[in-house]
Amino acid sequence: MTSDLLAPLDLAFWNIESAQHPMHLGALGVFSCHSPTAGAHAADLLASRAAAVPGLRMRIRDVWQPLAFPLTFPLPFGGATREAASDFDPLDHVRLHAPAADFHAVAGRLMQRPLERGRPPWEAHVVPGEDGTSFAVLFKFHHALADGLRALMLAAALMDPMDMPTPRPRPAEPARGLLPDVRKLPELLRGTLSDVGRALDIGASVARATLGARSSSALTSEPSGTRRTAGVLIDLDAVHRVRKTVGGTVNDVLIAIVAGALRTWLDERGDGSAGVAPRALIPVSRRRPRTAHPQGNRLSGYLIRLPVDDPDPLGRLRTVRMAMDRNKDAGPNRGAGAVALLADHVPPLGHRLGGPVVGQAARLLFDILVTSVPLPSLGLKLGGSPLTEIYPFAPLARGQSLAVAVSTYRGRVHYGLVADAKAVPDLGRLARAVTEEMETLLTVCGP
Repeated sequence: MTSDLLAPLDLAFWNIESAQHPMHLGALGVFSCHSPTAGAHAADLLASRAAAVPGLRMRIRDVWQPLAFPLTFPLPFGGATREAASDFDPLDHVRLHAPAADFHAVAGRLMQRPLERGRPPWEAHVVPGEDGTSFAVLFKFHHALADGLRALMLAAALMDPMDMPTPRPRPAEPARGLLPDVRKLPELLRGTLSDVGRALDIGASVARATLGARSSSALTSEPSGTRRTAGVLIDLDAVHRVRKTVGGTVNDVLIAIVAGALRTWLDERGDGSAGVAPRALIPVSRRRPRTAHPQGNRLSGYLIRLPVDDPDPLGRLRTVRMAMDRNKDAGPNRGAGAVALLADHVPPLGHRLGGPVVGQAARLLFDILVTSVPLPSLGLKLGGSPLTEIYPFAPLARGQSLAVAVSTYRGRVHYGLVADAKAVPDLGRLARAVTEEMETLLTVCGP
């Protein structure tokens, strides 16, 4: 049985998980159909197709064996491997639920359940609509098994066949010996010193990022283990209209919309937005999109202060744009948002023993996650039923009440909101505030 060692960041995700803070990604897809039995047919298709997707057979197993460190010296610390499960049964991972009128109500309950760690860590839940004209599929993938791009590829492999671009093969990595090549020691030493300098720079940036404007208590909470989800649809042409008027990127506009929605939501619930500028972590993928069969999380990030306290919608957008420009000028390998890269500097045993501590420290690093998940522009179908909506869901860090994920699919922006259900019982109001902020931006930008 072949296996591969988990990359440092994968290992970190695997070890910071707890029962109240599962570390799985999610995506709620809504399909239109013409038969009340379409959902059951979709569940059968997912189970039958899953057996032919090698990536869905992979489980994660803790191991104790020598692992390499920066200078490639073997250290007798424990890690984890990703390996094919010999007893894989797709029926254990695909479940058909009773019909429901509110797909998000079901998704929230399912998102709070951790994946079973003894078998391949993914699930697909099919929920028929009560009206018989739609059904939903909630995919869950553990973050140690897949990042957003990898999860997309695994889910797309279960959809109806379609023509896709041929991915570029990735170059084979040379075998790593037990001892370093002495001819490469000067180069390795320079690289290690550079990495140490970068780690210190990131650490200093994190410390500076904790100073300044306050965050709202509504974005932090004691963990309850409960989850609630909501989704928002926005027309992509409207976003482009704002972008062309004000400048910046589509992503700048989408982040500014989150800032404005938080302002409305905080003021209406009585928490107040005065002086509030929460730290938002914006993940940045370091993976090439066309890489064949990507394994392991390759993430960095940008950290920005969301201008929630600014009453001017265009002012909020300008602030976001300037902050993102500064991050891009510095690059994704430095700054407080690159904290995920520090995982590469922690030995495997450190991930195993320090995972719970790191998980509890998330609230010290950032207040809210705002992430973008890529989706193909081509239409996806399952059993002939077209995918009409797709809401991505990010894991909720310990001590945090809210996470936001955004995807663009077939001319519409899909916001997926995940919250602690007890801390944020009014998540639906925040979802409406996202729509209202888009309308406000369109109004101030003019015809």
